[in-house]
Amino acid sequence: MRGLLDTPNRIGVAATVAAGVCFISNDALVKHVSAQLASAQLIFIRGVFACLLLLAIGRFLLQQRDFSAITRVQVWRRALVDALASWCYLTALAHLPIGNATAINMAAPIFIAAGAALWSREPVGGRRWWLILLGFVAVMMIIQPRAEGFNAYAWLALAATLLHAARDLLTRSIPAGIPSFVVTLATALAVTLFSGAYSLLDGWKPLTLNALASLALASLFLAAAYFLIIKSMRQGEMSVIAPFRYSGLPFALLLGFVFWGEVPNLLAWSGIALLVVAGILMMRVRN
Repeated sequence: MRGLLDTPNRIGVAATVAAGVCFISNDALVKHVSAQLASAQLIFIRGVFACLLLLAIGRFLLQQRDFSAITRVQVWRRALVDALASWCYLTALAHLPIGNATAINMAAPIFIAAGAALWSREPVGGRRWWLILLGFVAVMMIIQPRAEGFNAYAWLALAATLLHAARDLLTRSIPAGIPSFVVTLATALAVTLFSGAYSLLDGWKPLTLNALASLALASLFLAAAYFLIIKSMRQGEMSVIAPFRYSGLPFALLLGFVFWGEVPNLLAWSGIALLVVAGILMMRVRN
């Protein structure tokens, strides 16, 4: 079995960590705008920006034959699962405390590792399972979800988590010859079309220049995050790479402190330390 120091795993881990930073930066901007706009509306507008950006970049980076790969069934199967996952998560988030929804979503690495073992036949040793679970415990210590916040929508959040894990496992089924950039574009298109249709039911609110600028910036982070997470899932061993999703939490706490004055308590700091330890140990084990 490859160790984490092998190049594919290194690339996958680096891409996962960078994707986490980009996703959280996007989430911070979306949170800022969400006080002004309806959820589906802002996701659609952000998606339009992201699609235009990706099309502009793709025109210079890709050949015409590369774009034709966007019609492949494997590409759109993954993209549609991602769009459905986004809808489930956003709907649940509207009815759950953000800490609870985030805690449920952070179970994804466990489902990814299980899926890799069951369907991809990737060997996942006992020590890696323990470190994955240790990372999840650390996440719970940081987020500290409240029991009273769990209700029927928690099941929808769990469905979103399972769909996110399925999305990442489906990434492996996409032929290596299809550029990750094409998969990124298909994902952005699917999420944008899905949110655009849902926004007709969700309603629209007046759009300000500040909100528009924030969503344009969010689209940059989102496009980068899409590409990086796809890149990470096409590299190395999923049971090694998936736990590094947890690494974005300290950055989220930093943004929460800087922009919203949220200060972690002692339990949260203990969780951060445990998360770091789990990450270091994951880098050292081979099974």
